[in-house]
Amino acid sequence: MACEKRLSARRKHTLKGCMLLVATNMLEAEAGVKVGEREKFLADKCPALELPYSKEELEELCKKLHDQIDISEEERYSIEFKLNLVLNEVRDLNIKIVDMRGKFKRPRLKKVRMSADAMLKALLGSKHTVNMDLRANLKQVKKEVKEEDKQLRDVGDWRKNIEDKSDRKKMFDS
Repeated sequence: MACEKRLSARRKHTLKGCMLLVATNMLEAEAGVKVGEREKFLADKCPALELPYSKEELEELCKKLHDQIDISEEERYSIEFKLNLVLNEVRDLNIKIVDMRGKFKRPRLKKVRMSADAMLKALLGSKHTVNMDLRANLKQVKKEVKEEDKQLRDVGDWRKNIEDKSDRKKMFDS
């Protein structure tokens, strides 16, 4: 680690060019292999067409081609059906995975002011007939009116009592 040298910009550039050259050669070779495989597959599935000269041979060739078209359409349909089944299964499994992870956000619940009657009615529906009047069960207490409170309430207009108050003021002044 002590003798670790850094590559110069020129050296990096040449290495990058060499890597790109090798990668393009590999891509070209891969494309050639794919073309060869495609031609081999087409040669197997679609042999060279030899047109007959008589009408009967031509009709026989047409029937043979129609049978091959029917077979290929059946294969295509079955492959599409299997593909749709697999895609649906993958979609269901993805939904199950998301559900198991619990990644979805729970919505914030809003505070709702609701009386006890309204809450019972919402929970029980039309079965709810009992009224929850909490004040009905409270004990009735009679309020005793004290004489002092009565006098304070009966004071009336302040201008009438000015003379009485002036005597008190004189008392404090002296």
